[in-house]
Amino acid sequence: MKDIGYCRVSTTDQKTDRQLDGVKLDKVFEEKASAADTARPQLQACMEYVREGDVLHVHSIDRLARNLQDLLALLQTFTGKGVAVQFHKESLTFTGQDNPFQKLHFQIIGAVAEFERALIKERQREGIAKAKAEGKHLGRERKLAPDMERVIRDRATSGADKSALAREYGISRQTLYRIINRQPITQGQEVQARA
Repeated sequence: MKDIGYCRVSTTDQKTDRQLDGVKLDKVFEEKASAADTARPQLQACMEYVREGDVLHVHSIDRLARNLQDLLALLQTFTGKGVAVQFHKESLTFTGQDNPFQKLHFQIIGAVAEFERALIKERQREGIAKAKAEGKHLGRERKLAPDMERVIRDRATSGADKSALAREYGISRQTLYRIINRQPITQGQEVQARA
C-alpha cells in the first residue's frame, strides 16, 4: 500500500507546495494545468501508477476536477481499481464502498464547484458583451494597418512568394495567411471604425 499525492495549480506562476503539506507521501504527481477536462498528463500518469490498496491524497476536490461529471468519473476510476481517494480540505475519503452519506456529500460539493464555474463563465460573457457594447476592442491589435494588409493581400494573390512576403513585413506565415484569408476592409468601413 502506497500513499500517492496529486497536486494541481492552474497557472505556471502558482505553486503546489502548500497542497498536502505535512502529508507523508511515497510519490507525488504535480501538474500546472487547467482542470477543464481530465486529459492532463500527470493525472493520466497517476491513474496508471496507482494500485489496489493505495490511497490517493488530494488537497481539495477542485484540484482533481472542476465539474461533477469529471469528478464522478475519476472517483469511479480510482475506487474501481481499489484505490481510496482522500480529500484533505473537505475531510472526505472515498473507498468505493456504498456509503450514502459520503456519496451525497460528494455530489453536493461537486455541484457547488460546477455552479461556481458556471457563474464565472457567465460573468466573463457579461464582461465581453459590455466591452463590445462600449465599443472596446477585444483581442490582439492588428500588427499592420488595413492599407498595408491590402498591399500584402494583392501581392500574395498575384503570386508573390509567401515566405519572402512574411520576412519582408516581419510577420509570421500564420499571420500572413490570416491576412490573405481575411475579408478586406473597404475605405468606408475604415472611416467608420475610426469614428
